[in-house]
Amino acid sequence: MDLRSLRYFIAVAEECHIGRAANRLHMTQPPLSRAIRQLEDELGVLLFQRTPRGVTLTPAGKVLYDETGALLGRADRIRRRVAAAAGTAPLAVGTLADAAEQVGGRLVSLFRARYPHVHVIIHESDLGDPTAGLRAGLVDVAITRTPFDDTGISMHVLRSVPVGVVMRNDDPFAGHASVSSTDLAGRRWVRLPEGADPVWTAYWTGSGDNDNDASPVMRTIQECLQAVLWNGTSALAPIDQPLPAGLVVVPLSDRPSSDLVVTWPRAACSPLVRGFIQVAKHCWHT
Repeated sequence: MDLRSLRYFIAVAEECHIGRAANRLHMTQPPLSRAIRQLEDELGVLLFQRTPRGVTLTPAGKVLYDETGALLGRADRIRRRVAAAAGTAPLAVGTLADAAEQVGGRLVSLFRARYPHVHVIIHESDLGDPTAGLRAGLVDVAITRTPFDDTGISMHVLRSVPVGVVMRNDDPFAGHASVSSTDLAGRRWVRLPEGADPVWTAYWTGSGDNDNDASPVMRTIQECLQAVLWNGTSALAPIDQPLPAGLVVVPLSDRPSSDLVVTWPRAACSPLVRGFIQVAKHCWHT
């Protein structure tokens, strides 16, 4: 049993519903369901009784729930003590769903060279949380995209990227140099998860008609792209977004660029977070 699977188990047990637990964890439902099944297979028992309304703990599940709380608490204490003995604390870094590559490559190598003993924890959020866990206090620093409500959050712009409309190759506008919001009137757009930041939602959804329950709710970038590819649903993305075959992105002329930013809590910025920010600035500005 790994600690991540146990944390997933706790979320499902407390929410009594796979979907709600996935929302709480800012992940999609299928990988959470797989993780729970794998945990049940490893233990050789059913942990949850599945019902039309959700899930309930089995007797075996109740025992695991009672034991897991103490185990995770002790694991957290161990991590803090080990980090203190090493003279460093772990650093939790947030990224958006399907955008972990933004913290990859040169940034990783430069940070590891400067802080070889720091244990880095990556927290990947879905499109419902543009702060990538920062506002919820799950991470120390995050690399994400604007715009979103930045109350209490400081940020540094790493680069600005124009946005465009993702569409299929056979779309009437696919060959255009750019399109405007007026050109796109009447289209069916993806919807972001309920409760997502209003500033974020207003920017990344292309129509004021997104309250339509018929529009699909998307939690990851790949889900958005596949909705366009399979169903012709419209979605917005940075113009440098890698696309599967059959899709193009056409620049949207009347929408400002989105900034790739490194963000941190305005009220608290540890030396380690400041070091990460400096490395990120150096990485993107050289």
